[in-house]
Amino acid sequence: MDKASQVLAQGVPPGVRTSYRALAGHSQKAQSQQYLTPWEEKALVKFLLQMSDLGQPVRIKFIPFLAFVATRQRPATQRPLKPPGKNWAKAFETRYPEMAARRVMALDWNRHEKNIFGKITH
Repeated sequence: MDKASQVLAQGVPPGVRTSYRALAGHSQKAQSQQYLTPWEEKALVKFLLQMSDLGQPVRIKFIPFLAFVATRQRPATQRPLKPPGKNWAKAFETRYPEMAARRVMALDWNRHEKNIFGKITH
C-alpha cells in the first residue's frame, strides 16, 4: 500500500476537515506523491493568474510543461524525470477554479472555409 492510501485508511484526526486535501496536508505523508511542492504550486498559480490578467491566458495543454519547468530548480536528486501525467492539468485546474486556463475548440469546417477562401485565391 502506498503512503497516500495508508494516510487515508487511518481516518480523519480530530480538528481536521474531512477532505482528501486537508488530510494529506495534515499528515505530510502524501506530499511525496505530489508533483509540485506547495510553494511551487502557488508560484505556478500566481504566474497563470498574472498571464490571464494581461489578457493572455495560458492554454491548458501547456500547464504540465510549465510545472515540469518549475521543478528544474530542485536539486538533481529530487527532480522528476518526466512531466506530469495526462490528467494532472485537469486536476490542477479543478484545485484552483480561479485560474483561467484557455481551451482551444475546433473550428467548424464551414466557418473555416469562409475565413480562408479569399486568402487562398489571392
